[in-house]
Amino acid sequence: MPVITHIDDLKQIYQRRVPRMFYDYVESGSWTEQTFRDNTSDFNQIRLRQRVATDISQRTTASQMIGQDVIMPVALASVGMTGIQCADGEIKAARAAEQFGVPFTLSTMSICSIEEVASHTNKPFWFQLYVMRDEEFLQQMIQRAKDAKCSALVITLDLQAIGQRHKDLKNHLEIPSKWTASTIANIATKWSWGLGLLRTRRRDFGNIIGHVKGVTDNSSLIAWIAKNFDPALDWTKIKHIKEMWGGKLILKGILDPEDAKMALEVGADAIVVSNHGGRQLDGALSSIRMLPRIVEAVGDQIEIHLDSGIRSGQDVLKALALGAQGTYIGRAFIYGLGAMGEAGVTRALEIIHKELDTTMALCGERSVPALSRNNLLLPKDFIDHWN
Repeated sequence: MPVITHIDDLKQIYQRRVPRMFYDYVESGSWTEQTFRDNTSDFNQIRLRQRVATDISQRTTASQMIGQDVIMPVALASVGMTGIQCADGEIKAARAAEQFGVPFTLSTMSICSIEEVASHTNKPFWFQLYVMRDEEFLQQMIQRAKDAKCSALVITLDLQAIGQRHKDLKNHLEIPSKWTASTIANIATKWSWGLGLLRTRRRDFGNIIGHVKGVTDNSSLIAWIAKNFDPALDWTKIKHIKEMWGGKLILKGILDPEDAKMALEVGADAIVVSNHGGRQLDGALSSIRMLPRIVEAVGDQIEIHLDSGIRSGQDVLKALALGAQGTYIGRAFIYGLGAMGEAGVTRALEIIHKELDTTMALCGERSVPALSRNNLLLPKDFIDHWN
């Protein structure tokens, strides 16, 4: 086993161990992938301000996200089909997050069901909801999240229409999958991945199959999904869902100050500045570029989180210094999961935590609340370059 010192080490192992079609599913964006690339390259434009001769002996990365104590303000984001990247992947990731002391978010499109994840964990996790036209399913899913004692509902807002992802189309990543000869040949070389999937009974979409009338297998699932993502989702419906849920509500997919203000109006507890990892509207600005504008618009009235583009503890610090109270990692923990299972997710969290702690120290700061724009050196037009 190679020495693993940063997230890219896990990514390289992940790429070797997981079939190409599932690697491409994670490591890609929509259309030209401009926004996908900008999410990381824009972080790299931000420089850090080094400070010395300050007492950093008693520093801590501990913080809170929506009132929940966390060892660092980093949550595991919802990622669809996590249980295909690694057998029982949602369960493994949830356990790693729980033991480390950060939140885990389960996707509606998970392989392991909400009940299965709850039965293998001891603390509440968050549940991410895709809003469907099927009102019965919507009500049932919210009740299942309540029964599982989920401590927050995360509504994804930016998937009313699905962005075109060329790699997924070319890899025939469909439900059910239509594997080509080259895909089968590639999968045949991924022995450890294949054996893991053969040993588990969890290979379908556990939150949907068997819980929706007429959806009994992957073939019937695709027909249901095709007509059920709700293009009529609006702020009135979001407010209705909030009332049905009755608990902490996080709205994910906010990329404009006006939408942030609307999220505030419907009573959300937090928003996630996110462009879906560059997988939806190609050509949209990166999350980190939009963050300062949204902080300026609503930052003193609602908790602001950020995802899309975070690959290191330094990225976490930059987001916090620009006004976020929390961050999410998606691809970074999937690299670890695909590379080493549950231990790989833990390793990804350890790497990011160490990088955050060390960077705070070298910036002369002892706590997360102390971080501010004063810790950064921004390009002159970083915020206002695009009007």
